[in-house]
Amino acid sequence: MVDRLANSEANTRRISIVENCFGAAGQPLTIPGRVLIGEGVLTKLCRKKPKARQFFLFNDILVYGNIVIQKKKYNKQHIIPLENVTIDSIQDEGDLRNGWLIKTPTKSFAVYAATATEKSEWMNHINKCVSDLLSKSGKTPSNEHAAVWVPDSEAAVCMRCQKAKFTPVNRRHHCRKCGFVVCGPCSEKRFLLPSQSSKPVRICDFCYDLLSTGEMAACQSTRSDSYGQSPKSSLNDVSDDDDDEDSSD
Repeated sequence: MVDRLANSEANTRRISIVENCFGAAGQPLTIPGRVLIGEGVLTKLCRKKPKARQFFLFNDILVYGNIVIQKKKYNKQHIIPLENVTIDSIQDEGDLRNGWLIKTPTKSFAVYAATATEKSEWMNHINKCVSDLLSKSGKTPSNEHAAVWVPDSEAAVCMRCQKAKFTPVNRRHHCRKCGFVVCGPCSEKRFLLPSQSSKPVRICDFCYDLLSTGEMAACQSTRSDSYGQSPKSSLNDVSDDDDDEDSSD
């Protein structure tokens, strides 16, 4: 069906509408063979709080942006190549329900659908697109993923030293390797993570020691296994946001 739609006038028109909604600040999306599979509003778990984002699933990329005017205008366009994507379901917890992780080497984050049916449809379509891409290219699924940042609200004290309390003066920082919320003294070191940046990035002392000794690989876990556990018992994943202006910390 995707091949049949690839060069159809209806598909070209739909993609053009998406381009226009992002305006001049967005990247062109129309290329030969690209098909718009579906679209919808998902709640993205951001650093400060969950936020509604507009998502567009194409057969080769996932695009999302901030909603300025629903169905008319979006900004802060993000484009994620599906070849590098893996997804994992998240168990329902409190008000956060029908969620899954979108994981890539450069960034990873959690999203939530309005219903269980919507979640299932999104996950099935994403998995199908990824599977088709990998089948055509002969590549293998990516096994390296950036950590998902723990939201600020989940950490009143440093998740490493368990002592430093966060205040307007004592700011929260995020380790780029494990995603934990840590204090300044616990994250003074930098380490080069090529998949995330061309320059050394902030990481916590714990991850620095593991990376420096080559032991990090043995300690990796996925959020689907570790979410809700204490930082002492797992290393990984809980929620990112590059949409926030102050997310550089």
